[in-house]
Amino acid sequence: MMRHAVITGIGLITPIGIGIKYFWQAAVKATNGVLPIESFDTADFKTKTGGEVKNFKAADYLTPDAIGRMDRSSQFAVACAKMAVDDAGINCKAENPWRMGVCMGTTMGEPQVLEHGIALKYASSDAAAIPRELPSQYPCNVIPENVAREVGAKGQVTMIPTACAAGNYAIGYAADLVRMGRLDVVFAGGSDPLSKIAFTGFNRLLATTHGLCRPFDKNRDGMAVGEGAAVLIVEEREHARARGAEIYCEILGCGLGCDAHKMTIPDPAGSGGILALRRALAYAKVAPDKVDYISAHGTGTVENDKGETLIVKTVLGEHAFQTPISSIKSMIGHTMGAASAIEAAACALMINNNVILPTAHYQERDPECDLDYVPNQARDRKVNIVVSNAYAFGGNTSSLVLGRLQQ
Repeated sequence: MMRHAVITGIGLITPIGIGIKYFWQAAVKATNGVLPIESFDTADFKTKTGGEVKNFKAADYLTPDAIGRMDRSSQFAVACAKMAVDDAGINCKAENPWRMGVCMGTTMGEPQVLEHGIALKYASSDAAAIPRELPSQYPCNVIPENVAREVGAKGQVTMIPTACAAGNYAIGYAADLVRMGRLDVVFAGGSDPLSKIAFTGFNRLLATTHGLCRPFDKNRDGMAVGEGAAVLIVEEREHARARGAEIYCEILGCGLGCDAHKMTIPDPAGSGGILALRRALAYAKVAPDKVDYISAHGTGTVENDKGETLIVKTVLGEHAFQTPISSIKSMIGHTMGAASAIEAAACALMINNNVILPTAHYQERDPECDLDYVPNQARDRKVNIVVSNAYAFGGNTSSLVLGRLQQ
């Protein structure tokens, strides 16, 4: 019997809301979550804003002992996993733990551990000032391990650190594990905290906006660094049905590519993104003219938005001009390795609610970005097939295809 991978639970932490309810309410209203940063001093930077999660309380989800051995990225991931468990109505203790796994993505891992250690060292001029347990919290593999420990998963535990495309990679791989029969339930997603390292790097690259993030707008001036996490419960379809679970949608396919054009700039011809999107549609057995909506990578940089528009037009042809495409990064900023996981969750919610989320702050049409970017207002529309694109430094490209479950 052919196995199918479906999404049955969602956990979300974003700059515009924690949990499905608050995220969705804010996203439908095109709420701006790119605000003045409060967690560190931005006086020496040209950019003062970012997508910061303002009201996360680890104690709402974790014991004091767990908080003590995890930093912010792991705390985000575990909190999202627990939200997803509640949303899916799954009793992890009743599941075979060896048939449950975790697959996460990230860009920075646990950078705040590194930043804290450096601050302690330079404050005292002595590396011995760094607590002995601190380095063990830093490697990015601790994020899925912490999730697995908290939910009781003993199956395959994987970290895929493919930067800003990592969420799609993790969800696509989780779906493969389910389809191949290796696991029945996988906690899949991405997590990244707001990092001074990333904030400094993107500022030095002159890639950050001075104000609002305006994907696809003629006057866009850059991306906004953000933070957040999303964890989806990817489950075998018949396993989900047997326990009476409600299903958001099916993961139909995932396609990957790599243009390796430059470390930080994608191929202007869109070769990697074109390859990923074509592979995803072929895997999903979906014709390009059957795509109802595209969740764009849509960072708000000149090169990304122009290139992604070219990719969509190349693969979808004339159908591209009838296909709504929007970027929620206009509201939450670029949450790095969490971005495409949050966007996949948003796509599942759009299918479930028959609403397309907008691109916020859109004002003026760019002749090189000439598609329907769903400007500023959510749109009531039934969508059966959605695509979510995610691109990363080093040329990593990915496209994920989700579809309404067919009875």
